Amino acid sequence: MTSATVDHLLNQVRAFVDEQVAPAAADWSMGAEPDPALFAKAGALNLMGIEVPADLGGLGLGFAVKTQVCEIIAAADFGFAMALVNSHNVAARLYRTAPPNVRDKYLPGLLSGTLRGCTALTEPSAGSDFASITTQASKIDGGWRLTGEKAWIINARHAKISIVFAQCREIGDLSGISAFAVDLSAPGVQRYAIDSPFQQTSIGTGGFTLDKVEIAEDCQLVAPGKAFKTVLKEINGARAYVAAMCNAMLRAAIAEANAYGARRTTFGVPLMDHPSWQHALDAAQADLTFAAGLVARAVKDVDRGADAQLSAAEAKVECILICQRHMPSLLHAMGAEGLRPAHCFTRHLAAAQVAGFTDGATNMLRDRVARLKQTASAD
Repeated sequence: MTSATVDHLLNQVRAFVDEQVAPAAADWSMGAEPDPALFAKAGALNLMGIEVPADLGGLGLGFAVKTQVCEIIAAADFGFAMALVNSHNVAARLYRTAPPNVRDKYLPGLLSGTLRGCTALTEPSAGSDFASITTQASKIDGGWRLTGEKAWIINARHAKISIVFAQCREIGDLSGISAFAVDLSAPGVQRYAIDSPFQQTSIGTGGFTLDKVEIAEDCQLVAPGKAFKTVLKEINGARAYVAAMCNAMLRAAIAEANAYGARRTTFGVPLMDHPSWQHALDAAQADLTFAAGLVARAVKDVDRGADAQLSAAEAKVECILICQRHMPSLLHAMGAEGLRPAHCFTRHLAAAQVAGFTDGATNMLRDRVARLKQTASAD
């Protein structure tokens, strides 16, 4: 696909966000659910098929384009962007490792946006410590039986298909972890929503229990011994695009504050002409420029298949912290006006906190960055 075609796609995404996503995001921040038709409209743009090959109905593009799409959507609403990209990732997983009968059962619906998907790693007692998951997969005649619980899963409220990571051996044995395609309408699956004062509706946060859920043999997508490495590689990509999405939220907040500062006057002059008011925006812009460089490095590493452990973790840590640091000051620069749901500040402020929990908690990632840098300097 040519650069002109990619530019056309990105312009279509911008129009979709301006006309459909941004007007609805204010209501989502107050607890409304996204209209399912929005997912179908995203499907019409093939946003759940960016990395899926064209011969399977996707666009056949790379990680960098996926990240750009995530940025554009997250500038309006982080949760909706995360819901879309998680369905996309399930579609990508199915095309890569699912047998044709499993792939073809779910892939068309995922690509069209009529079905949603989720990836279930986290459990009530296992988050960043992936090795400690307790969901058990037991071999039975003709397939597997899964028992356990997954929590804080993006899209779990509405997903039809989930990529569930489960332990096939003893708890704590990384070589025993495998990945399975599980239909969440199957007998024995009980799902639930998770809400908080930081609204979780557009991101679809929830969980589900698996009570002796039986699945076919060919629903095992990643064999034991390979799942852990698969997760680490995919999480590097997720950390890179989450970092980019945090930058997008901060960029949108700076733009809104600048526009407000140009039209709002106080003591006879525009707000932006007050040095103390402008200082908050200048500081945010300076840090955003630094953060954008970190994302560019991480995306380049992921896109070319290089080792992205350090660059992706560092980008996620720094971009989240920068967003968390500046979003409150930009809100205060707006004054009480910034509290209106029509503005992005309160939902982006909440989303920056949520981003700090996804794909590796910030405090854990800081330790990981320090270890990776120490290893690199020793080499």
